[in-house]
Amino acid sequence: MPRLFVDNLTVIDCSILHPSRGLIGASWSMSVELTGDLDAQSMVFDFSKVKKTIKQWIDSNVDHKLIVPVNYEHCQINSVKGQTSIEFRTKTGEIIRHSSPTSALCEIEATRIRRPQLADFIASKLKEVLPKNVKEVAINLTEEAVPGAYYTYSHGLKKHDGNCQRIAHGHRSRIEIWKNGRRSKKLETTMAKRWQDIYIGTAEDVRDYKADRINFAYATKEGKFTLELDRDRIHLMESDSTVECIAEHVLSLLEDELKNTHFKVRAFEGINKGAIAESI
Repeated sequence: MPRLFVDNLTVIDCSILHPSRGLIGASWSMSVELTGDLDAQSMVFDFSKVKKTIKQWIDSNVDHKLIVPVNYEHCQINSVKGQTSIEFRTKTGEIIRHSSPTSALCEIEATRIRRPQLADFIASKLKEVLPKNVKEVAINLTEEAVPGAYYTYSHGLKKHDGNCQRIAHGHRSRIEIWKNGRRSKKLETTMAKRWQDIYIGTAEDVRDYKADRINFAYATKEGKFTLELDRDRIHLMESDSTVECIAEHVLSLLEDELKNTHFKVRAFEGINKGAIAESI
């Protein structure tokens, strides 16, 4: 039976509730294979329609969402009139509380989110929106091969007019740093370790600040969002947490620590995109 493929059709940027690591950011490149009968055009499915149909479904149902393993024993979910509240306790005792419009979540029948399970979930759902002649769908999710340092972070951009406004979506991102014109793998590794599995929050979004917990809250066109995390899982910025602001923030941290030094920072937001900040 004929098969067609599209490699690297789209990128999924999201956050995950993980039983051991808590709230983590993720970025995956998604490839697809479709097996089926040939249609009237002698195609399994027109490539232009493959990209449009599948990317639209991914953007609406998985991308920039918080992915929740609803069968995990310490995950409590309560939904009322389109608003969903979650309390998630990790195996180490960390508690994550999240509330958002249900549209900001992707709930999966699993005890833990793994790439093969997520790929199977996506494939099964896509079969419902693809033409009848498409008999099988196979999804492959791959992480970017990063030769250097990277970190995983979650954030929310309340001013964004798209899905980035969601309070808990994230990325797996490279960081590149030049010190006085030379690439510094040491500084990159230090920065990445500092921000591994971090939540990058904006100070003006803090609703309640305690010694060991911070509660963020804001409202957008999509609805009301809240997120409460342990203080040591959070890095606060005075600015918004766009990648442009993150690059400038990393630059300022480096310049504060090492005076009279020229730095260049390339901060990535997921795969193959990001922002540059450089000392004057």
